[in-house]
Amino acid sequence: MPDARPLPQGSTIGILGGGQLGRMLALAAARLGMKTHIYCPDPDSPAFDVTPLRTIAAYDDEAALALFAARVDVITYEFENVPAKTAAFLQNLKPLRPGANALAVAQDRLAEKAFLSINRVPVAPFAAISDLDRLEAELEEIGTPAVLKTTRLGYDGKGQRIVRNMEDAALAWELLSPKPLVLEAFIAFEKEISVVVARNAAGEVAAFDPAENVHRDHILKTSTVPAEISARTAKAASGIAEAIATALDYVGVLGVEFFVLPGGKLLVNEIAPRVHNSGHWTEAVAITDQFEQHIRAVLNWPLGDPSRMADVVMENLIGDEIAAIPERLGPNLQPHAYGKAESRRGRKMGHINRVALKKRPK
Repeated sequence: MPDARPLPQGSTIGILGGGQLGRMLALAAARLGMKTHIYCPDPDSPAFDVTPLRTIAAYDDEAALALFAARVDVITYEFENVPAKTAAFLQNLKPLRPGANALAVAQDRLAEKAFLSINRVPVAPFAAISDLDRLEAELEEIGTPAVLKTTRLGYDGKGQRIVRNMEDAALAWELLSPKPLVLEAFIAFEKEISVVVARNAAGEVAAFDPAENVHRDHILKTSTVPAEISARTAKAASGIAEAIATALDYVGVLGVEFFVLPGGKLLVNEIAPRVHNSGHWTEAVAITDQFEQHIRAVLNWPLGDPSRMADVVMENLIGDEIAAIPERLGPNLQPHAYGKAESRRGRKMGHINRVALKKRPK
């Protein structure tokens, strides 16, 4: 049973990763009277701008990791590709939240699909692919089109290819690495939604409203809340997300992405063991945003109220779109720039929350 005692104000939270999510977690921690220590190999990490405590070292540098752990009270992370060996090493030194097991499940597509299937969570048909013969056999079983994916390090459309025939499959097998791969049925979904859910060590669970997500060039462009789904589908999505967090014995914020099929049926596409891009809308209109919620969970504090106070659309600012923030400001717009040093094509540079303002009665 994990230690559920709350950490006091003034505690130091170690954060693995120095990107925008680490930056926003550090800002949320500061509001609660906490200190944060960022560990990241990149000296230009934007999270370094918001806290003086930092370690610039590789994720496999055990001497640096041990010194980092000695200086913090609890450790969390902002991205799911923390090496498993790093997570295991740190977990033996200080509380790691979410734990190494949750990380291992979520960072490997095969482990994730197996975990979800064992826990009776609906997912698309899938198969592990170890060689071309297996790929050909599973294509016959699953059918085409299908999607061939790497098991690790795939995000924003990277590490996957659509397969329509065996010729496509052979090319995809050559181009994608490392092996093994995973083959998934291509799902003709009506829309994509996601639920951000939080759980603390005491077992308290709280889910935010589902967001409806639209991608452009495989990168999330907008998240709209409320999602255009039935109340029954929304309740089912939140229930599945809460069940996943409980089954993982998860501590922290978890993102769960869904495909919505005709009739409102749901399939889980993937889970992300961290605060989630599609949850940035919570900054503007939730009583407790996802970043504060994660910090509360990591500290073993009571979770905050996830209730939404207004409708909202979150828009990611990609590449040079970040330069348009000054001209787009308005009474219902909340901008957030990530402080990244270089704008690149396809790089998330910030976001804007567009809040639906209600007219005051005369």
